[in-house]
Amino acid sequence: MNPDAIATLHHQLIAALSAVPDETRRLFHGRGQRWPGLEHVTADWLQGVLLVCLFRQPSDAELVELKAMLMALSETPAWRDSKAQTLLLQHRYLPDSTTECLLGEAVDQWLISEHGLRYQLDLGTKQNNGLFLDMRYGRRWVQAQAQGKRVLNLFAYTCGFSVAAIAGGAEHVVNLDMAKAALSRGRDNHRLNQHDLSRVSFLGHELFKSWSKVKKYGPYDLIIIDPPSFQKGSFALTKDYQKILRRLPELLTAQGVVLACVNDPGIGPDFLIEGMANEAPSLRYVQRLENPPEFADISPDSGLKALVFSQADESGAHQTA
Repeated sequence: MNPDAIATLHHQLIAALSAVPDETRRLFHGRGQRWPGLEHVTADWLQGVLLVCLFRQPSDAELVELKAMLMALSETPAWRDSKAQTLLLQHRYLPDSTTECLLGEAVDQWLISEHGLRYQLDLGTKQNNGLFLDMRYGRRWVQAQAQGKRVLNLFAYTCGFSVAAIAGGAEHVVNLDMAKAALSRGRDNHRLNQHDLSRVSFLGHELFKSWSKVKKYGPYDLIIIDPPSFQKGSFALTKDYQKILRRLPELLTAQGVVLACVNDPGIGPDFLIEGMANEAPSLRYVQRLENPPEFADISPDSGLKALVFSQADESGAHQTA
């Protein structure tokens, strides 16, 4: 992160803040490898809060220069016109992902919106704030497909997909995640949107020990699989994803649809396409959802992979949601 790179980041943030979006968006995505020297920097607009994240430890000199640039940014007309209130710098490379408040009042919880839906974020206390912004189009797709459907949301985290599904008219959503605190935040997110919680179930269990519970609520018209790449003691993507795929036929309705996701930059879409063909051949690949333009990546296979699969009917035709 040399001086030229920091100057580039300054120019990119000025441009982004000059046309700040009405809702939460990523403003700068260095992890897309399109900006030399900034591969480990991101910046997110959280509707009044600018959150800059570092994913690799800078040198002391680089950190001093970066902070000076960010403070200078806060003196610009673009910053003032954006109505920004708080400037946060998160050190994601540290075990506790320490977050510094460089300007404004430190905030622990913050309300944001996406596609007209509201979510509560946790800032400064956890590695992830509660909503993965690269899945914006995925949540929009689920909302558009959910009418009248029974939905299973695996690795539900704070239930962003569930909120989108209920907003789209889902009959019922089952959220499963071993992190009960995340599911509690998911309840909060549903309440923020005045959703009927009788149409939502929360299972705080480890998936591979809970197939009977998951199956009890089925069959499902739509299953969403959005796992972490690695979760110590419970999930390793390259080893465990196949175990999920082979269970899908017994969980789905005859015309069921699956949204299967991978966000490991080292794993391309063929991992899912070939895995599904091997483990659940009744499901056919339909499409890969586009990623939001703000998450442009130098390699399409490095970014988020969100792939749609559907059961084939008796004639072999694909069933789409």
